[in-house]
Amino acid sequence: LFFTSTGRSCGHPQSNKQVSIMAKVAFIGLGNMGGPMAANLVKAGHDVTVFDLVAAAMDAVVAQGASKAATALEALAGADTVITMLPAGKHVAGLYLGDEGLVAKAADGTLFMDCSTIDADTARRVGEAAAARGLQMIDAPVSGGVKAAQAGTLAFMCGGSAEGFARGKLVLEGMGKNIFHAGDHGAGQIAKICNNMLLAVHMVGTAEALQLGANNGLDPKVLSEIMLNSSGKNWSLENYNPYPDVMPTAPASNDYQPGFMVQLMLKDLGLAMENSLVTQSSVPMGALARSLYASFSSKGNAQRDFSSILEMFQP
Repeated sequence: LFFTSTGRSCGHPQSNKQVSIMAKVAFIGLGNMGGPMAANLVKAGHDVTVFDLVAAAMDAVVAQGASKAATALEALAGADTVITMLPAGKHVAGLYLGDEGLVAKAADGTLFMDCSTIDADTARRVGEAAAARGLQMIDAPVSGGVKAAQAGTLAFMCGGSAEGFARGKLVLEGMGKNIFHAGDHGAGQIAKICNNMLLAVHMVGTAEALQLGANNGLDPKVLSEIMLNSSGKNWSLENYNPYPDVMPTAPASNDYQPGFMVQLMLKDLGLAMENSLVTQSSVPMGALARSLYASFSSKGNAQRDFSSILEMFQP
């Protein structure tokens, strides 16, 4: 038995043993992350209409069963759930707000989920605009990178009402395996910048430790195994080793093809630093990580994987 996300039965006599939730989704923004996320929603059985400014990005998802819209507002028509994955806060505000924005044009009952990583203030502003119209919205930035987006194993950090989260989770489960409700509007964005600031710090630390060992003649693969079974164990070392040829599936073993680009990590660290000023939070490790990534990016590394920061420590 299939239901829409609003609970209407669509009927399927042969599937009484398993209840599925089928939503009519408008997915806007099909970059390295958004494209595979939208494709996974198609695979999960949702009715997905996509829009992106790049035609080839739309065609790739259409080839997997999605429908294509000529504009964002055309994608919105008939959708009960709208998901956006955009570069920055200005793009989110521009799409959602104003007389011609998604909030103004959406039908009653529409659920918005913005999976972009943006500043919390913009997330709150858009969420409040949706609430003023009686619509639900959650900010739902993601963690896990391109491979997790492709595999449907992303982590979602959500901000918004409990009701909106409960409804959105049914759709997010088609794209991720760890889905958290962090709090009210903007809380998802705060959780994301905290997470990525820590990620940057332990990636830098992992890179410099491995290079120190290599400079002393240690095999980075052996050193990695030692640290994985000691107190230095961390996510970067275990899942995303920055030293070439230690972990075959890591970007480091593929000429640092992203992955998660240096310029995106630098953007997230910038958001963390901006928030630290507003909240008067002391973040010396985060500030140092941002400085290192800014220097590394300026040397032509902006579009390489963020684990390539290891090269900054090489002799």
